Amino acid sequence: MKKIIKKSGKYVFLLLYACMRKVLPVKKNVIFFESNVGRNYTGNPKAIYEKFVELGLDRKYDCVYSLENTEISIPGKIKKIKRLRFFYFYYLAIAGIWVSDSRLPEFVVKRKGTSYIQTWHGTPLKKLALDMDSIHMDGESSLEEYKKKFQENSSTWDYLISQNSFSSEVFERCFDFHKKMLEYGYPRNDVLFARNSKDSIIEIKKNYGIPEGKKVILYAPTWRDNEFYGDNRYKFNQALDYHKLMEQLSEDYVLLVKCHYLVQDTIDWSEFEGFVYSFDSKTDIADLYLVSDYLITDYSSVMFDYSILKRPMFFFAYDLEAYKDELRGFYFDYLEEIPGPVSQNTEELAEQILSYNKEQWTEKYEAFSKKFNTFDDGNAAANIAKLIESL
Repeated sequence: MKKIIKKSGKYVFLLLYACMRKVLPVKKNVIFFESNVGRNYTGNPKAIYEKFVELGLDRKYDCVYSLENTEISIPGKIKKIKRLRFFYFYYLAIAGIWVSDSRLPEFVVKRKGTSYIQTWHGTPLKKLALDMDSIHMDGESSLEEYKKKFQENSSTWDYLISQNSFSSEVFERCFDFHKKMLEYGYPRNDVLFARNSKDSIIEIKKNYGIPEGKKVILYAPTWRDNEFYGDNRYKFNQALDYHKLMEQLSEDYVLLVKCHYLVQDTIDWSEFEGFVYSFDSKTDIADLYLVSDYLITDYSSVMFDYSILKRPMFFFAYDLEAYKDELRGFYFDYLEEIPGPVSQNTEELAEQILSYNKEQWTEKYEAFSKKFNTFDDGNAAANIAKLIESL
């Protein structure tokens, strides 16, 4: 019964949305923001909005932020709207500017007079959209249908942000995107230039309760397309042995665990108290980059952002062959280009951390940074703000 009521409510909103699109004028001073399909307040849309606040533009424009949880605190003059409720449809219908880092729902229609800035959410290692050879994601019936829906969605984008020339080339092909590529770097990474200082790092550690006096390791893996519960909510794979890692590292290190926003598992970390510090999707990962001395990841685009800081990275790729050959496929030679050691079990990973030699990876790291950190310079959000003002 609840599902029937929910569906009938959605149809009412869709009918109202269709009417609003026909009757209400587009308002150029209304800007619609959304991060990670409304699941949090993070990433590129957040960075662009907060640049607006810094410049006082939140008082010049009517800014709205789409959220599943409208209790999330947001600075400045902002209207928080509940995703997929009445005001969500209303503001999509009238907003002159859309800013999102993920695809908007299929039923959304971009009107003449509305400009859509797609910020995306990472430099691609794994194949995307029209380049994919197979599909394993929740809710997708076939590869052909997925590609068709993606192409229809990307055709509504007027602007697309790119972090480097490599991304620009891939995005043009995999998204079939041939409008304006904004080669500004990612607004979410501006903070890595602005706050990469001893005082800022101490402040962030205090805010999150991360202890001083120990080295900090951030573990930020990606999600697995074929491991899900349904409703676009994915599982957290537990291939890493936290007991062994704690045994080997806890004397001198703490471990920050940050899941991908699509991962919805609730995990009890109490037995690792004092070693593991867990952060949910509401935490902006840029803060965790800044306080971390090392990064452990797998195939996540966090590697491209974190490399701006020139700090050591480790790649826990326990399922490398299956992920590369069966789930996604890669855009470049993973083992050849990543600038850090690769492990496939916890013992190997711990040993690599304890024996890490920075000089051994200098040449690879420099090549990686030259290729993937091309456009990030700390001014991306300011450049987007200028663009929006010009529109």
